[in-house]
Amino acid sequence: MSLLVANIGELFTNDPGLGIVHDVAVVVEDDRIAWIGPMSSAPAADSVLDADGAAVLPGFVDSHAHLVFAGDRAAEFGARMAGEAYTGGGIRTTVAATRAASDDELRRNARRLVGEALRQGTTTIEIKSGYGLSVADEQRSLRVAAEIVEETTFLGAHVVPAEYAGRPGDYVDLVCGEMVEAVAPYARWVDVFCERGAFDADQARAVLVAGAKHGLGLRLHANQLGPGPGVRLAVELGAASADHCTHLDDADVDALASSDTVATLLPGAEFSTRSPYPDGRRLLDAGVTVALATDCNPGSSYTSSMPFCIALAVREMRLTPSEAVAAATVGGATALRRTDLGRVSIGARADLIVLDAPSHLHLAYRPGVPLIRTVLHHGVPQ
Repeated sequence: MSLLVANIGELFTNDPGLGIVHDVAVVVEDDRIAWIGPMSSAPAADSVLDADGAAVLPGFVDSHAHLVFAGDRAAEFGARMAGEAYTGGGIRTTVAATRAASDDELRRNARRLVGEALRQGTTTIEIKSGYGLSVADEQRSLRVAAEIVEETTFLGAHVVPAEYAGRPGDYVDLVCGEMVEAVAPYARWVDVFCERGAFDADQARAVLVAGAKHGLGLRLHANQLGPGPGVRLAVELGAASADHCTHLDDADVDALASSDTVATLLPGAEFSTRSPYPDGRRLLDAGVTVALATDCNPGSSYTSSMPFCIALAVREMRLTPSEAVAAATVGGATALRRTDLGRVSIGARADLIVLDAPSHLHLAYRPGVPLIRTVLHHGVPQ
């Protein structure tokens, strides 16, 4: 079956050969982009979606989210807004709730959040584990995630669970042994929270190396709460992405710029924790590949809205609107090592957003306004 997306006023392609083009049309064959060209030359198709002069762009690619959990931490958020500092300690609250929940409860909540994100234009979303922190609970978290999305990440090294308090080495041994072996069939990636109060560089290295031995790609939570070794460890090991990147020195920036490790920025976390925002302008000017993602989780960034993160990136991290949209689409795809997503080009997957606006600029220009008119996911209007 073919679909003609007609009368596109502005098409934001992320294709270096096309860029941003106007007064065009796109033809979708099954779930792939088959034709792009002037509206006046558009071929016939089995059905037509009339964009009526609106902007069309690739579906958002959210490469960092934590969606398998139970409960919420609204009270913790209220306390932070009243002046308490964020330390990451509340993760254990979510671990307790997640362990107590049934598979069906976890599945329903994750599906709810994926649907919520889809309605806001997110056509690809990565889901991490990390709220089970036992072999059985991490395995079921990833099994649930793998039922819903393609991109799943093992984050057993999120924090040290209460039952291993004072014995972080024993917990790392568990993660690197029995746990990674149990979860590997359900995961594409391995991640670790390399931060003071979580896991140090040696522990993080051990977790990532163990994941790689089981065929998992590498990701890393790095330099969120303060300066540290995370970014340079990510680059050294060839990780696809170093995420957060809030506190960077010149050596961190240089390391990212000389590598193909993506710096994934998560402005929702800074918004929700009243923390300093990363300097996205500094990274882009240095030649670093930048992605934007929501970090959707119940504690430090309970948003599924990529348009909100785009607006924050423009206002607070000094990205231009075009750079922010690119980071939220092809940047996220690059962070997931996907070349079929985040762009409108021949052969790419037909994940498209039709805005209720004439230009992509409106995503930052009109923050908080529901501008997603239509979403095509695998070529199918949602």
